[in-house]
Amino acid sequence: MRRAVLTLGGTVAGLAALLSFKTHSLAASAPAPSAPVASTGTSQPMTSGTASGVAGSAVGQTASAAPKASAGAPKASTSAPMTARTVTGTVATTTYGPMQVQVTLAGTKITKVTVLQRTDDGAESDQIDATAIPQLTSETLAAQSAHIDSVSGASYTSSGYIQSLQSALDQAHM
Repeated sequence: MRRAVLTLGGTVAGLAALLSFKTHSLAASAPAPSAPVASTGTSQPMTSGTASGVAGSAVGQTASAAPKASAGAPKASTSAPMTARTVTGTVATTTYGPMQVQVTLAGTKITKVTVLQRTDDGAESDQIDATAIPQLTSETLAAQSAHIDSVSGASYTSSGYIQSLQSALDQAHM
């Protein structure tokens, strides 16, 4: 009888502790962007992702715009037109071959990612790359960083892509 009371009391205490647990919001703990955002007078959406080992999650944030001009005043352009620049990442060596990406930037915005070298270990590697690389590229353009999710079933391709992408962004000082 005593064991039943202790077991029941422990279960109730554990359940109470579990139900009172509060999680932290990802949006509140997301780091601020490290590069300044050029202001054009309108809000520009920015996204930031987190990578934790193989998996991560994207968190959306909105950058605040410059103060709005009064209704009657014309808007003055204070920023020069941004020129596109291309930065090539280092070659990441994977078990199935090299991965190398090239990033095109307009200011601090990633506008294009081109894969220059990809894993080359036969037909299966080609099939995996054909599926994984478009997913990695679209996540890069959405996240605007190298903090992206790896593609399931393409661990080596994802790892090499992310390494080369990060080196390109480091060279661009993002």
